[in-house]
Amino acid sequence: MRSFVLLIVASHLLLAQPAIFPLKNIRPGQTGIGKTIFSGAKVEEFQVEVLGVLENLGPKQSIILARLSGGPLDKTGVMQGMSGSPVYIDGKLVGAVALAFPFSKDSIAGIRPIEEMLAINETRRTAPAVASLAPVARLTQLAPKASQWAGGLAEIATPLSFAGFTQATLDYFSPELRKLGLEPVQGVSSGGQLPARMGNSASLQPGQMITVQLLSGDWSIGADGTVTAIDGNKVYAFGHRFLSVGNTELPFARANVVALLPNLQSSFKISTAKEWMGTITQDRSTSIYGELGREASTIPLNISLDNHSRAPFVYHTKMVNDRVLSPLLVQMVVFSVIDATERGLGMGSFTVKGEARFEDGLPPVRFDNMYAGDFNVPLQVSLGISAPLAYALGTNFDALKVKSIDLSIDASEKRHVFQIDQVTASPREVHPGETVEIVTTFSGENGAEMMKSVQYRVPVGLQTGPLFFTVADASSTNVLDYQQLLAGQPKSPSQVLSFLNGLRPNTDAYVRVWRADPSFQSQGADLPDPPASVALIFGRAQAAQLVVPMARGSRLAEIDIHTGDAVVAGTKTIQVDVKE
Repeated sequence: MRSFVLLIVASHLLLAQPAIFPLKNIRPGQTGIGKTIFSGAKVEEFQVEVLGVLENLGPKQSIILARLSGGPLDKTGVMQGMSGSPVYIDGKLVGAVALAFPFSKDSIAGIRPIEEMLAINETRRTAPAVASLAPVARLTQLAPKASQWAGGLAEIATPLSFAGFTQATLDYFSPELRKLGLEPVQGVSSGGQLPARMGNSASLQPGQMITVQLLSGDWSIGADGTVTAIDGNKVYAFGHRFLSVGNTELPFARANVVALLPNLQSSFKISTAKEWMGTITQDRSTSIYGELGREASTIPLNISLDNHSRAPFVYHTKMVNDRVLSPLLVQMVVFSVIDATERGLGMGSFTVKGEARFEDGLPPVRFDNMYAGDFNVPLQVSLGISAPLAYALGTNFDALKVKSIDLSIDASEKRHVFQIDQVTASPREVHPGETVEIVTTFSGENGAEMMKSVQYRVPVGLQTGPLFFTVADASSTNVLDYQQLLAGQPKSPSQVLSFLNGLRPNTDAYVRVWRADPSFQSQGADLPDPPASVALIFGRAQAAQLVVPMARGSRLAEIDIHTGDAVVAGTKTIQVDVKE
């Protein structure tokens, strides 16, 4: 009886696996059919004629070149959204439509062999990411561009449907998204919340559309493609990379086609998400792979914006939980929220409060800052929020998994900024043990002026020579700490969070007292002005990267200057001479 049951189970698994037409049996002139959706949810067939095989176009990768015909293809050509459309010969699965020639007059496509798609290894793990402090707007440059192969044959761009975003947001981020092979399209998605429960997995079939949802809710971002094969609860789609992020967790939904839009450059499908189907767990160069019925871990993102002229705007969405994508999505959403409700040019100030909470009881990253200016203030705000998040996730500590993000933005059309205008020191010549008074003059809007004074006692025993006092804003001062932290990899999640929460707010000025002496860093600790014998040892250790020389000089002290509820900008340095 037990053997009979095992035989039934084995037979079921064999039937579930798609019958494969191997690449080695492909010959020019062979004909077959492809399956995709041209309208609604109905899977329709189109004709395929094999032209030949382009071998070794990628590392041990080949592409089947074929002519497609039938349905609307004579008018539209190979469309964005067709990526993953399965192709069959003699009822056996050959592969997926994955590449095309831009601006081609004929529907010539590159078909990814199914053997390469099925070779995705679920157990693969990506190498640890290195912490990066590059602006989040440039994070997408870390990913490879869409492949460009013989004669312009390229991966079919993945249409990325946006809902809820302003056109200015798309204009700003589109160049970066296109470098990933994504084509941003506004207003071709219904957006809104999908049903919370998972849809019927059995309803999803090869040839149907899916949309990988990066955001869902008051904002929506969905990447559209086609299912190539289903093996039990395993789903293979697209026939090429989505973002090439490797191991991931991206929710996907079944989608219907609303319309086809012929285009001289590249036609595309207009689709709308209908119901959740599962989670994409692998994003590789030859395919994306997912599991039906699996619920993805997403991050609730809640934002309120108040400009005191009307009721606050409140937004709710859920976004993918990904080390690279999540900070970029936060930046895009914050940029769009401000752009949609506040003016982008002219005077403006924004006060941000909020936090990103992590799992496992770790302290949150706090967002408590102010931004002001005449130009690109939405970009300043969005970067100020997303950059710390990008750094925290980029350190690759598993414990730093975001649980939720809540933000409150207070907007004003006044420019609350004080510029560091003048810095004076008295006296200009001092002896060790004496006190120096540093007076800073700040200038504001409409001729406003403010003076602040701080005192510094020169340490007893300090060597003679020039002593520098730099009065600077938070951005200039924080950069020095960024450089120091990057010189050595963080040792723990607590160190990362402590650093981020210790970043200085924009509403103060900071006096850095320093000398042009060598300074070193060892295991994250600052070692200013070491004795000559120690400096010699450190100098020799630089080759082994045990210590790192700091070009910023040796910092002796830092003093805060509280200026009130306004952004401080600028930097000034003054010199005082220490005499015997």
